[in-house]
Amino acid sequence: MKRILIADDQLVMRNMFKSILAGQGYELALAVDGNDALDRAKGTVFDMVITDLYMPHLDGINLTKKLRSLQAYQGKPILIVSTEGATKKKAEGKAAGATGWIVKPVSSDVLLPVVKKLLD
Repeated sequence: MKRILIADDQLVMRNMFKSILAGQGYELALAVDGNDALDRAKGTVFDMVITDLYMPHLDGINLTKKLRSLQAYQGKPILIVSTEGATKKKAEGKAAGATGWIVKPVSSDVLLPVVKKLLD
């Protein structure tokens, strides 16, 4: 079973990701911010990380950089999901090591094919 770590500081967003992905056979872990996600990622190796961009303590770009510095996450997909769609921010995410970027609001029609493609 593939494990996905979801990092978002908004409960409603964590629940939305959970509702979209839970019935798909993935094991999910939910983190309340970037620091929480980093701690969880150090304790368990996840097959994929989905992170919000704007979070307190550690944002999605810096979380991505920190994950990429860990041996276990050098080849794992990291997906940034944000209301931010500016090309400059997307380029920052890519430079940090993000595999992909999805602009919120996110629907199952958009998220599921991307997750399945990245995990297969």
